[in-house]
Amino acid sequence: MVFFRIENMRRLLIFLIPTLLCLSCSRSAPSYVVGVSQCSEDIWREKQNAELRMAAYMRGDVELRFAAAYDSDARQIQQIDSLVATGIDLLIVAPNQVATISPAIDRAYDKGIPVIVFERKTNSQKYTAFISADNYEMGRQMGEYIASELQGRGRVMEVMGLKGSSPAIERHNGFADALKNYPDISLVATLQGDWTEESAVKAVCSYKGDLSTIDYVFGQNDRMAMGARRALIAKPGLGGKLPMFCGIDGLPGEDGGIRLVRDSVLDASYIYPTHGDRLLQLAVDILDGKPYNKETRLMSALVTRSNARVLLMQTDEIIRQSDYLDQLHNRADNYLRQLDNQRTISWLAFGFIVLLLVAIVLFYLYHLGKVRLQQERVVNTLWTMDDKSLAAETATKEQSDDGGKTMEKCTDQSMEQGTDQSVEQTEKHGEEETEGDSAETSAAVSLFISRFKQVVEARMSDSDTSVEDLAADMNLSRVQLYRKVKTISGSSPVELLRTARLKRAYHLLLTTDKSISEVAYDVGFTAPSYFTKCFKDEYGMLPGDIRK
Repeated sequence: MVFFRIENMRRLLIFLIPTLLCLSCSRSAPSYVVGVSQCSEDIWREKQNAELRMAAYMRGDVELRFAAAYDSDARQIQQIDSLVATGIDLLIVAPNQVATISPAIDRAYDKGIPVIVFERKTNSQKYTAFISADNYEMGRQMGEYIASELQGRGRVMEVMGLKGSSPAIERHNGFADALKNYPDISLVATLQGDWTEESAVKAVCSYKGDLSTIDYVFGQNDRMAMGARRALIAKPGLGGKLPMFCGIDGLPGEDGGIRLVRDSVLDASYIYPTHGDRLLQLAVDILDGKPYNKETRLMSALVTRSNARVLLMQTDEIIRQSDYLDQLHNRADNYLRQLDNQRTISWLAFGFIVLLLVAIVLFYLYHLGKVRLQQERVVNTLWTMDDKSLAAETATKEQSDDGGKTMEKCTDQSMEQGTDQSVEQTEKHGEEETEGDSAETSAAVSLFISRFKQVVEARMSDSDTSVEDLAADMNLSRVQLYRKVKTISGSSPVELLRTARLKRAYHLLLTTDKSISEVAYDVGFTAPSYFTKCFKDEYGMLPGDIRK
């Protein structure tokens, strides 16, 4: 019966809320919907996405829909098809690899959707425009710089980006062509990475050649240059002698390439421009039918210790101004929302508003009080209540059960003895036993809860943690732990472990600048995509939305 009432109220709300939104919406719908398919998620793309959002904010008539494939061809193909199915007006895509993503891009193009390919190329000609820096020229310039620093003589190692991606191919070709002009410089090894720091560490550690004679390491991005540096620092037998390291990206920020060059951690980097603002402007020009260039090359520059300090000052100032504009945008949004509420009241009849608000409030209170609160309590018990209160609650339940049994025992004894005095003595004795048992139960539950929290928090970052591991740490069997936790909280140990991980992740997203992938691994998730799904199920939003 309760479910029937809730279901009817839910259906009523589903009908009323869209009606209210349609009647009260005073701002026009966006003119264009643009899908953005990123092949990966890293600090370079986070910067570009932020620039895209800021450019969309400034226009006010463009909706952006983002998708990140985390270096998976299959995932990016599925995401492109999904974006097209949602009804986008234009697709912006950075293909993970040259050949594998082309069929999905072709399908979008064949449906009449303009396609902008940026930063990475595809082997298909079915695209509307291409925009990127010149990756071949970057590789060539880095080769010329290293040759100059070595004065035409030395041994060089290269760590390439993701196999099959156009930047990796073009940067290598430019780098190798530059070194051909210097016969006394040997490119002793070209190792395979995948744009991540860890891939460079693994590639260098697996190299069987002589590392002690390497003069320069060229990482095709700054992260891989830093990974190679980590590996060589840890390598025995080098005698403290390290080569010089160069990379590409030249990002601002705490761990960006410009700061690493300024601090002499890297010898040089190369600015790989993101220019999300220009990317969005190109998309709008195409949709507006304005003239545009089919091929656009973005300007870039070499970063050395001679210019890193000045470049860093400039980029830090740009970041500060961007943050300031973002704050102004948020204030403007708040003002517009308030204005919309006022206009809503003026457009709707007073009686309809009152009835609608009453219906929403009643539904919210009823649903929250009877259903949702109970469901949320199941998964949050151990981390939303302190030990004493939870122990007291458990003790109260057990006291109630024991009290009932004690009273039954008293009644039986009083009937057998047939005297009022016996009843009073028995009741008093039962109350004393109940109070003693309650105190012992409360203390035991409190101690168990504290110990279980400690075990969960100690094991949280280990993705291989199982219920057996938790039980072993608490000197219990798996069945004993499950029954104990289920009795106290109503949840299984696995549910409580997942809840604790998500709460820790929420805190890390708010208080650190770690990427979503780093946070996911830090709290024990084996895949960022699964972490994103669990986080959205728990909090109703994506992890990236926490920082907006």
